[in-house]
Amino acid sequence: MPILAAHPALSAVLMLIASNVFMTFAWYSHLKNLNDKPWWIAALVSWGIALFEYLLQVPANRIGFTVMNLGQLKILQEVITLAVFVPFAVLYMGEKLSLNFLWAGLCLLGAVYFIFKA
Repeated sequence: MPILAAHPALSAVLMLIASNVFMTFAWYSHLKNLNDKPWWIAALVSWGIALFEYLLQVPANRIGFTVMNLGQLKILQEVITLAVFVPFAVLYMGEKLSLNFLWAGLCLLGAVYFIFKA
């Protein structure tokens, strides 16, 4: 049995990370790469990228829901989103890294604690 099939939470996390990479590029990369194009072209390109997000996100949530509840899945998604977004914003979009990312991350860690607390 493959190791990921034996660990649905790990499978869900890895798939959600990959899904979030596609999501982040779909939502924001057009601001850098297609800024000179009409919005509808950016929307069509974004929808094309987002297809891959959904092809990963939907099964990831189904797998994750076998071992986590809906609230846990949502908070996990938000933590992954920030973990993917910060490097994207800094490395790809050239945004300045600030302490606000740290404070947001700490708030999410508090959310993780409370949602996963028995």
